[in-house]
Amino acid sequence: MVDRARRAPETVEEIAARTGRPLTTVKNTWRRHPDWPAPLPEKRGRWVQYDPDAVDAFLRDHIDRRAVALEPRRLYTAQDLEAAGIGIKAGTIRADVTRRRWPEPDDTEGGTKRWYGATATRALEGRRGYRRTAGQ
Repeated sequence: MVDRARRAPETVEEIAARTGRPLTTVKNTWRRHPDWPAPLPEKRGRWVQYDPDAVDAFLRDHIDRRAVALEPRRLYTAQDLEAAGIGIKAGTIRADVTRRRWPEPDDTEGGTKRWYGATATRALEGRRGYRRTAGQ
């Protein structure tokens, strides 16, 4: 059995600093999620504390997303990317193109917008919460 040292409880302020996210995101968005861990019974001053392992599990399951390995030279529609499991809906991709938060399509033959897998992978890596897949 592995003897892991127990990490000290964290406040939302410390969670925000550790994850590089604004305090308001942790307080007003993450904590309102139904799967956010329950606070520990002991407080530190006026701040409630959370088990860092439970917070990490929440982040892994609900916030961090592993970038899907896409075929670099294959062309994907927004619907194809959604079906590949990238974690973004096709409608969001189309809206983000309009708002210039997603790259312009690499191909528009026949009026269908398509992106190479390499283009989509770069776009995903620039989004918050995505990590590279192993071997990339």
